[in-house]
Amino acid sequence: MDSLWWFVGAIVLGIVEIFTLDLVFAMLAAGALAGGAAALLGADFWVSMVLACVVAALMLFTLRPWLLKSIRARSVLVETNSAALVGEEGRALDQVTEFSGRIKLAGEVWSARTRDDAQPITEGTDVTVVDIKGATAIVEPENKGE
Repeated sequence: MDSLWWFVGAIVLGIVEIFTLDLVFAMLAAGALAGGAAALLGADFWVSMVLACVVAALMLFTLRPWLLKSIRARSVLVETNSAALVGEEGRALDQVTEFSGRIKLAGEVWSARTRDDAQPITEGTDVTVVDIKGATAIVEPENKGE
């Protein structure tokens, strides 16, 4: 009966993976399957738990990076969320320094800052996003590469 809970957990993790598509929950589901298999073979709960954790960790840190690299090499992986904004152009709404500032980016107002030790960017300057740190865009003047 203990193995049933492991398999139910694996199914739930598999369903979550379908919605996230980041391969983390698939690796955790594999660990749950290993724990369920151990429980099905009569192992104690702690043995099943350790086996599930070890298998999940191995899958997360060995198989997942290889799979992601393979997927990216075979096709164009469309970046989403804040990662898709790197390289986009915006306009400084305030002076942007290494500590504070605001820009208009993709129709939204973002907090922004320059890279460390960079010159401040004046209001109205066109900028390019070079990185996203949390909810802050790291920017540089658009003409920097010219």
